[in-house]
Amino acid sequence: MKRIATSFSWFLATLHFTGTISALSVQAQVSRPMSNNIGSNALTQTIAQSPAVNPPNFGTALDNNQLVEAVPLIEQTWEKQYQNHLGINFPDQSITVEEIADTLGKITNQTGQKPGLIYMVPRSQQLELVLITPEGKPIHKRVSAANKEALLSLVQEFIQTITNPTRRHTKDYLPAAQQLYQWMIEPVEPYLKTQGINNLIFCLGGGLRHLPFAALHDGQEFLVEKYSLALIPAFKLTDTVYTDLKNSHVLAMGASEFNDHNPLPAVPVELSVITQYPWQGKSFLNKDFTLTNLQWQLGYHKNFQILHLATHSDFQAGKPSKSYIQFWNSKLTLNIFTELRWHSPVVELLVLSACQTAIGDKEAELGFAGLAVRANVKSAVASLWYVSDGGTLVLMNEFYQSLKTVPIKAEALRQAQIGMLKQTVSLASVTDRPNVSLPPELASLNYEDLSHPYYWAAFTVVGNPW
Repeated sequence: MKRIATSFSWFLATLHFTGTISALSVQAQVSRPMSNNIGSNALTQTIAQSPAVNPPNFGTALDNNQLVEAVPLIEQTWEKQYQNHLGINFPDQSITVEEIADTLGKITNQTGQKPGLIYMVPRSQQLELVLITPEGKPIHKRVSAANKEALLSLVQEFIQTITNPTRRHTKDYLPAAQQLYQWMIEPVEPYLKTQGINNLIFCLGGGLRHLPFAALHDGQEFLVEKYSLALIPAFKLTDTVYTDLKNSHVLAMGASEFNDHNPLPAVPVELSVITQYPWQGKSFLNKDFTLTNLQWQLGYHKNFQILHLATHSDFQAGKPSKSYIQFWNSKLTLNIFTELRWHSPVVELLVLSACQTAIGDKEAELGFAGLAVRANVKSAVASLWYVSDGGTLVLMNEFYQSLKTVPIKAEALRQAQIGMLKQTVSLASVTDRPNVSLPPELASLNYEDLSHPYYWAAFTVVGNPW
């Protein structure tokens, strides 16, 4: 640790000298207009479990069906929870239902995708659903059967079933997936259908932000088969500006060998395939995968809008300093993210392809949720649990292929997930590309069935879905 701290201190000093880090970087970040800066996603503390937060009384507003008043109060409450955990002072600026609807309408015009924002607020006696669409008038549904205890218990059961290695060839997850769908999606689905909504953005309360929504099931098909999906911490903490990424350059970095982690033998192949046609980019592996090189590449070239890190990333229990992205010779902890000016120029998309989160731990999932906020990027794609090396390679290959052709990031992820679900993509999809061959360690994975939600449902768009 002493060596890492010394190395990182030198790194920060170097960046300060070259001008890539300013002493005012944190202040600059949090003073920018909230409608154009940051985004994130994950499990946060419930209102009752947040003694440091003095929440506004959104419950009374919901009880009285005063949705115009309730939405800003929900936003303020959750914003304070992220602020307390991440140690960032966000500007004291509210957002209205009308402003949200106007933004969703602009995105519809720009992308051809029609988004709907769903607030899900678990309360002791019921689940509150508030839907906002470009049409403007919010819709409120109350699900009495989904009291907080029953709801959060079923969420945990669902995740444990999906991620259990002994049940990976079963459909044991379906009863929970269908019940959660009935509680969380079905009450508002008639409005989604009549208004032509095809992109869902979830803004979630305590206990729900680690839920793999893609795997919810209506009895006939998965939620991801009907909608592209994204998670945000609060609408006002999300950069909602749309940017077309089709002509972007990719900076891909990663490691296949580690001293204190399992190897990732697919990483060299992963870096290779995502920086070749149809994308343009550069890749750096193992010893070249350092914080110094990362910052140099972003600062010097200034044309990388997509940053792909293929390495172990752990969102652990406790303070942000315990959560990290593993580089070749050091760990980049979450509490240091704000000091790295990844937003100069703006990184439109940060992809972490080997993540895992301490599922069920509120602080760990707050860290996952705060990823885009801390890194100050528009969007992130990361996984709630560690997916197999081969499964990640297949999904990432298909994600980047789709990102060149579809209008928004969330739709690109959706296409990759559907490809795995329907088994139209596999490792053969990767090896069929020019000059690509698998290392011996991955040869047996050619026969891996990637259709189970374990392989694809963990991946999540955090922040701006567009």
